[in-house]
Amino acid sequence: MELSGDELAGVVDLFGGLTRAELDDAVDELAFKRGEDADPAAVAATVGDAVAAYRLVAVDRADDDADPLLVTGPTAFPTLPEDAEDLPHIMDVPQREVDRERAAEAVSERFRADAAAAIDDGDDDRIAELVDVSYDLAAWGPVDAAALRDHLDRA
Repeated sequence: MELSGDELAGVVDLFGGLTRAELDDAVDELAFKRGEDADPAAVAATVGDAVAAYRLVAVDRADDDADPLLVTGPTAFPTLPEDAEDLPHIMDVPQREVDRERAAEAVSERFRADAAAAIDDGDDDRIAELVDVSYDLAAWGPVDAAALRDHLDRA
């Protein structure tokens, strides 16, 4: 079973946020409901791609020992995959409220690191992607990426 990054964002959005293990469980549940198999390597790759594309964002929780939550990111267009509406009734996962300021800080830190790496690597394709992401960041939350976008534009 394959899901897009936006479909993963839709699943995460159902709960407000999911740990990586909970997202894997949700995908397994969807696959079971569809009579399909979820290939763990394919799911891991799709989640990795969704994180790299800022469709999902990892946010540390107040409890430092807790696993970070994956939340809907600034480039996501959350789409509910078929049969996903039943997941909150199937899974023993609470509805979560994500601290938007904490999420914005996490995205901002990651964006700075990604931008620095892309510039250092001379990766023009990634720089162009990050310029596009910078516009989404401003609409998504309290993240001011204008100065970094200008830096990326000059790279």
